[in-house]
Amino acid sequence: MQLRPYQETAVKSIKQAWDAVDKTLLVLPTGTGKTIVFSHLARDIVADGGQVLILAHRDELIRQAADKLAAATGIGCAIEKAAECAHDSLYRVTVASVQTLTNPTRQARFADDHYTHIIVDEAHHALSDSYQRIFDYFAGAKVLGVTATPDRGDKRNLGLFFESLAYEYTLPQAITEGYLSKIRARTIPLEIELGKLDIQAGDFKAAQVGSALEPYIPRIAAEIAANCRDRKALIFAPLCDTAQRIQAAVQAAGLDCYYCSGEDRSKIEAFETHAPGCAMVNAMLLTEGYDHPPIDAICVLRPTKVRSLYAQMVGRGTRPLPGKDHLLLLDFLWHVERHQLCRPAHLVSECDDVARKMTDKAEADAGGEDMLLDDAAIEAAKREVVEEREAALAKQLAEMRKKKGKLVDPLQYAMSICAEDLADYQPQFAHEMGPPSNKQVEALEKAGIYPGDITNQGMASLLLDRLSQRKTAGYATPKQVRCLERFGFKNVGNSTFAEASRKITRIAANGWRLPDDFVRELEGR
Repeated sequence: MQLRPYQETAVKSIKQAWDAVDKTLLVLPTGTGKTIVFSHLARDIVADGGQVLILAHRDELIRQAADKLAAATGIGCAIEKAAECAHDSLYRVTVASVQTLTNPTRQARFADDHYTHIIVDEAHHALSDSYQRIFDYFAGAKVLGVTATPDRGDKRNLGLFFESLAYEYTLPQAITEGYLSKIRARTIPLEIELGKLDIQAGDFKAAQVGSALEPYIPRIAAEIAANCRDRKALIFAPLCDTAQRIQAAVQAAGLDCYYCSGEDRSKIEAFETHAPGCAMVNAMLLTEGYDHPPIDAICVLRPTKVRSLYAQMVGRGTRPLPGKDHLLLLDFLWHVERHQLCRPAHLVSECDDVARKMTDKAEADAGGEDMLLDDAAIEAAKREVVEEREAALAKQLAEMRKKKGKLVDPLQYAMSICAEDLADYQPQFAHEMGPPSNKQVEALEKAGIYPGDITNQGMASLLLDRLSQRKTAGYATPKQVRCLERFGFKNVGNSTFAEASRKITRIAANGWRLPDDFVRELEGR
């Protein structure tokens, strides 16, 4: 099976990361072939004489990994699960159930150096005690965690175990390059009051969500039926009882609808063989590992504050298919106090301010035009956010100049060079979270950046790397940028060092007043 360009890059990046660290992370959106990537990686490890352990936590994922490994590479594998044992197998790849291999008796059948590499499917589970016991036993193995797009909190938590991010492929990239379906978010003008929901294990309590939804089920069902008459829709509900009520209501609203439970998987087969114009409701059963490309509508009725879970649910409908123009994502006007709620915009922007701006626009247009989750929508929201930030910063500049003398504020500089990753940076791995080193502080001051507002090594390192890249490319220095911005020039961050130097030299020669041609330039004449 031929790898796509980003998959080839991912495999190379993982190998390079393992040269420097023992535990690294791969982030690929749902539907972009993470199993294919780690199958090819496993093939290469075996070719070099290694032995690979692939860990999964559900039977479907274990079988899926084994099947994809054979299909993608031709390599067979052993299974370590319940009655199936791999300790005496001749295969050099094992796909194992975490629950089985956590058992000390099953572990003891393997030497602690039996596996040279461990690959963790759905790596957001890797911090649990069961996974950690396996890592501790095979302590000498290199580890790769594979997960769909997580939010910053997930990355930060995963950074407590994984030492680096080897490669990340984003959802907007995958959509732009045609590997996933476009997503149109339709905001339904139905306000759903969730009240003061409590948090349990980092997310809203499912029982409370189910109770809060009850009064709205008939209207929700009517909207789903009206918007999905020619589609195959997958609906996520918080509880089995709630899912069954939604199924009955959607059916009553005139759209064929199935309820999928763990006990009766025949409903999945009925849904898959049904022509467009049907829906299937599940109570969070199909968030991982379910693949039916004809799904072209998703309705998340299990509101969540966990971005990775939201991405998993929506990802059930992003797989492309000939004739499938886009995925329709139905989004209601959720009202919840105190806590951040994941909305469609959070799928494509890690920056909360940008996601909020996109969500505000979608809610203002509720019942009107769909919001296409693409680069144009992201860039439009970014521009508005930058304008808001610049307005807020302008009020502080006078005081900042007094405090920082001739040095440039790092946030102001990040916005001047349009570097969102700098403006919104948060550390993710343990080695990034400490305060900047003395060497970093000195280097920043030498480059003209005020280091007082840089609170961690990761931000300092990223900023120093960006300064080095810009210097090599011949762009204006921070001090040049600041100087020209003071005189009213815009987009100075894109100027070259030579251009900035020429302008500053002319202004200085004119007694630090703008020459007439510069005035005309700024006035647009």
